Amino acid sequence: MIFSVLAFSLMNTVVKYLNVFNVYQIVFFRSIGTLAFTVPLIIKYKIPFLGTHKKLLALRGLAGVISLTCFFQSLNYLAIGTAVSLRYTSPIFAAIFALIFLKEKIKLMQWFLFIVAFIGVLIIKGFGVEVNSIGLLFILCSAISLGLIFVIIRKIGDKENPLIIINYFMVMAFVFGGIMSINNWRNPTLNEWILLLSLGIFGYVGQLYMTKAFQLYETNVIAPLKYLEVIFMIIIGASWFGEIYNLWTLLGIFLILLGLVYNIYLKRQKDKAG
Repeated sequence: MIFSVLAFSLMNTVVKYLNVFNVYQIVFFRSIGTLAFTVPLIIKYKIPFLGTHKKLLALRGLAGVISLTCFFQSLNYLAIGTAVSLRYTSPIFAAIFALIFLKEKIKLMQWFLFIVAFIGVLIIKGFGVEVNSIGLLFILCSAISLGLIFVIIRKIGDKENPLIIINYFMVMAFVFGGIMSINNWRNPTLNEWILLLSLGIFGYVGQLYMTKAFQLYETNVIAPLKYLEVIFMIIIGASWFGEIYNLWTLLGIFLILLGLVYNIYLKRQKDKAG
């Protein structure tokens, strides 16, 4: 999970830096870099390309494309630390989807913690540094899709190789990003080529280790480390991009992290008791 956090943090930073490019072109390059890893490895280890749970894999890929595109789009409207923080409301939606599709019960204390986290979102929107409504819509759409992804991966479990799960996602992103960027193409410079292709490398490392982490039973123990990304992004946003985070924004982010991390702790205690 630590490898995943570092990789995603670097990827987010590069995406924010490359905001002169259309979001679809960024999605396209994000997929190319990752496919350069997944396809040769799948061929090398003779893993069936289509997997065995085709419908779930396709749904995970579609949700991934929506979440990724909306997240990248939100970075054009929101501070990078704020966007990443708001995206981490995804466990709230994951719990709701798990309740509906996996029949997993949500305890009263968990609902309370989710409300605490959502109050954090409202504080950021209402009292923090001005939050663009369009950006907020994009990031919440990304969070909802990400919540669905967590549930789908859990449903698949360890029945599919992580490479296949990632490959479905990246092939769909490649097709979608490629088609959508045809009329909005911008020719990169040499440095921009390097940065655009690096997105796939960082994304591959982040996606691979995140997928492996969520496939393991011990995920609840290590999941809080994922939230280090918020801290990294606030530091990068303030120091590199000159973004401003007032006390209300930081309070909102704190409430989001408090609600979600403590919820993970409760689930861990429940698993130990069980």
